[in-house]
Amino acid sequence: MSNKNIWYLPGPFHQYQGDVKALAKAAGLRIIDANATESREDAADDVPEVTIKELPRVLLIDGGNPSINIDAFRAELETVGLIVESFADQALVRPEGELGPVSVRLFQVFEAVNAGVQSLRNERDGEAEKVKALQKQVDDLLAQAAKTRLETEESKEAKDVADLKAKLDAANVTYRTNASKESLQKQVDELPKA
Repeated sequence: MSNKNIWYLPGPFHQYQGDVKALAKAAGLRIIDANATESREDAADDVPEVTIKELPRVLLIDGGNPSINIDAFRAELETVGLIVESFADQALVRPEGELGPVSVRLFQVFEAVNAGVQSLRNERDGEAEKVKALQKQVDDLLAQAAKTRLETEESKEAKDVADLKAKLDAANVTYRTNASKESLQKQVDELPKA
């Protein structure tokens, strides 16, 4: 007495809708690829219904005609190659002659990409000009600040020298008119403390 628990199913199993392994397990069956064996010993009588997945539609070059015109296919492929090469060389050129639908669409896409890239380049160049203008302003401001700081230091130095000369004048001490701040300070420090 045999136990009929084998489901002979032609592989590959991924071609079927649904999970055939789960169906077999639920039905208490073992799956064996029917393509791998001619034997049908212990074949189960009651097996689950399965359907094959629908195959994706293939884009045919000449408008969906199932008989392929090899010459047209080659011409289209050559045109696509020319478009891709010109794009890779960064000099997009539309090939002469009549283009097939794939070539036309590819050329349109590459034109759009080129336009986008050119737009980005223009924007980048505009921003670079703004950066140059801002850098010039920063450099001018830094130069102005340095000049102002120097003028401030010079005017403070002149005020300090004038104050020292006033103290020496008040004490009736003579000094050189072009004397340095340090020598004037030394003379002021030597004044008798009152």
